[in-house]
Amino acid sequence: MSSSQTLVVKLGTSVLTGGSRRLNRAHIVELVRQCAQQHAAGHRIVIVTSGAMAAGREHLGYPELPPTIASKQLLAAVGQSRLIQLWEQLFSIYGLHIGQMLLTRADLEDRERFLNARDTLRALLDNHIVPVINENDAVATAEIKVGDNDNLSALAAILAGADKLLLLTDQQGLFTADPRNNPEAELIQNVHSIDDALRALAGDSVSGLGTGGMTTKLQAADVACRAGVDTIIAAGSRPGVIGDVIAGNPVGTRFHALQSPLENRKHWIFGAPPAGEITVDDGAISAILARGSSLLPKGIREISGNFSRGEVIRIRSLEGRDVAHGVCRYNSDAMRLIAGHHSQHISDILGYEYGPVAVHRDDMIVS
Repeated sequence: MSSSQTLVVKLGTSVLTGGSRRLNRAHIVELVRQCAQQHAAGHRIVIVTSGAMAAGREHLGYPELPPTIASKQLLAAVGQSRLIQLWEQLFSIYGLHIGQMLLTRADLEDRERFLNARDTLRALLDNHIVPVINENDAVATAEIKVGDNDNLSALAAILAGADKLLLLTDQQGLFTADPRNNPEAELIQNVHSIDDALRALAGDSVSGLGTGGMTTKLQAADVACRAGVDTIIAAGSRPGVIGDVIAGNPVGTRFHALQSPLENRKHWIFGAPPAGEITVDDGAISAILARGSSLLPKGIREISGNFSRGEVIRIRSLEGRDVAHGVCRYNSDAMRLIAGHHSQHISDILGYEYGPVAVHRDDMIVS
C-alpha cells in the first residue's frame, strides 16, 4: 500500500442530514475533521456531495412546490451555493481550501470535456485543494444527468485516478438481507465479483431524502472496480471511518478492484478505435518500452490522419510496427507543428500548451 493515497468520499443526503430535514452541521464538521486529518497525513481527498436540494429547502423555509423538474432545479439552484459555502466554511477551520466542480454526464462522455475535467481535478489535488464535486442539478436534463451521486462518485474516482472510493450511507454496508426487518441479516464484508445474486440483495432507498439506494451503490462499485478502484460502502456515523478506510482496516463492505487494475482502467476508458497514427523514432520506442516513459514531441517523425486532442491514436515504429495505443494530448494539426521539437518549445510554437508530453504514459497501452 502506497504511503499517499487518493480517496474519493461520497456523502449521501441521509448522511448529511442524519435522517432529518436539515443539514446536520455537527456531523458534517466531524467528517470534515476526519478528512482534514488524512489530508494532513499526506493523503489526497475528493468530496462528492449530495444535499443541494435539502439545503435549498431548508434555506427557503420548506416551501410548498409542485412536484416538477423545475421545482427540483429551483431548490438545487438555491441550495448549491449554500452547500458549497458550508463546505468552504468547515474546511477553512482546518486551513484547507476547496474547489467546486459541477459535472454532468455530458462532461464525462465527451472526450475533450472528460480530459479538461480530469486535468482540473488533478490540478486541484496537486495544489493541496480539496475538490468538492456535485452534479449540476440546476441545469441538467434527464438526458445528461448521471442521475445519482453514487455513480457520479465512481466517475470522479476514475477522473482522480483514485486508490479507493468510499460511499458513506446510513447503513453499515451490504447485508445478506434487509437488516431493518430481518434480525438474521449479516454484513457482507468482502465482495470479489458483483453478480445477479448480489444485485438481488440490494433493496431500494427508504430514507426518502436521497436518490440512491443500495442498487446504485452496487452499480458504482462495479464501475469503480472495473477501473481498478477499491470501493467501500460504510456508515457515515461510524467513528473514524475515513481513517479506517485509508488504513485498510475492515469497515463495512469492501468491493475489491479487478486484478491488473491499471490495464483494466486503460482498456475501460480508452477502448476506442484509433483516430490516427504517429510514427516515432527508435529512441522514443526504447524510452516507451524499456523505461515506461511518456512520448515526447521530440521523438515524433510523422503524423497520419486528422484527430482531436483526447482521441486514441496508434504509435508505430519507423518499420511500421504497432508499439502502443494512447490518448493524445494535442490534436493532429498541433502535433505536426511540434513534432521533432523539444518540449520546452511547445508554448512558443503553438502559443499555448497542454503539458510537455504528446502521449502520457498513464494514457498508453503498449501493444
